Amino acid sequence: MKVCLLGASGSIGNQTIDVINKNPKDFSLVAFSVGKRTRCISYILRKHPEVKHICISNKSKAKEYSKKYPGITFYSGDSGLLKLIRNSAAEMVVNALVGFVGLLPSIEAIKCHKKLALANKESLVVGGDLINSLLKEYKGELYPIDSEHSALWKCLKVDSSDVNKLILTASGGSFRNLSREQLKDVTPEDALKHPTWKMGNKITIDSATMVNKCFEIIEAGYLFNYPYFKVGVTLHDESYLHSYVALKSGGYRGEISKPDMRNPIKFALYQGSIPFKTSFFRSLDDLKDLHFHSFDIDRFPVISFAKVVLDKKGTMGTILNRSNEEAVYAFLGHKIKFLDIEKIISLSLKNMRYIAKPSLDDILKVDQETKDYAHKLINELGGKL
Repeated sequence: MKVCLLGASGSIGNQTIDVINKNPKDFSLVAFSVGKRTRCISYILRKHPEVKHICISNKSKAKEYSKKYPGITFYSGDSGLLKLIRNSAAEMVVNALVGFVGLLPSIEAIKCHKKLALANKESLVVGGDLINSLLKEYKGELYPIDSEHSALWKCLKVDSSDVNKLILTASGGSFRNLSREQLKDVTPEDALKHPTWKMGNKITIDSATMVNKCFEIIEAGYLFNYPYFKVGVTLHDESYLHSYVALKSGGYRGEISKPDMRNPIKFALYQGSIPFKTSFFRSLDDLKDLHFHSFDIDRFPVISFAKVVLDKKGTMGTILNRSNEEAVYAFLGHKIKFLDIEKIISLSLKNMRYIAKPSLDDILKVDQETKDYAHKLINELGGKL
């Protein structure tokens, strides 16, 4: 399988390369993209001389590297990502990009009849209906990389007819032991200390706010065609039970393993065709060495935004995603407080233009409008963008 990897320099990208390196007979990396961390390019090319197409976010850097590697075609910017997908000989695209920038590449991969292994949550949060309609139109294939959705996929493969409810597990993030009152003055540095996973900055903040879990509920709705009330959340300290399903016949089924993203990446690359193991248990009490807590929506109110998006759909996911992106980066830049992230999202969902059945052009316009509105709110909160 020839692979095009988007976001090769990130956490998921690095681990995807590890999986490809360990399975050279089955996978060949032929194209990839990187953002600002271009130093990894020479390392990747030493290991994967079959790469013929590379996209770099910075145009001048792309020109610099094209002189260094004349046998490789280099692209730049967001448009370069689409050309990379279109022109490479890849059969599968691994989308490990972070944020809204991942939407158009997901669409392009489907339209180019390439299998899509998806780690970019925003593609489904923003364009779930659009992605699903394109998958039908182009007879496309999408394989989730998130550990939670990979676990649910495995459970549904065992027997989807016996499943009553999907249950996502959540670590609770860096501040899971803090009260709402204690969250008022936490810093970005505090938020970046995740208890179990090593991830990029944005997703680590999303984990601390629980926006990440909010996104995953929306993803589950679009991936598996389940309504909001059929998707639950349980807090789980160790992140060993990746997610589980409640069975109509009684009891539960889930995937239990050490937290290692290489496992769901490998399962997606192999399109779910390799052996896997799920475990049946009567109750969470049966998992004696693991610790669970009931989910408190008053402590983590952002989860309610998932209901808004799945109930109304349309451009609500676009508004949720963009307002969160802008708020997170403002928080990381010490421009707003931690709880201001929720405030900015909530106000955006209430006040931004809603389109029930948006075109891609509508989504792009509402994304820009939401960005402008979020900046206005950040400035009002003292952010001074």
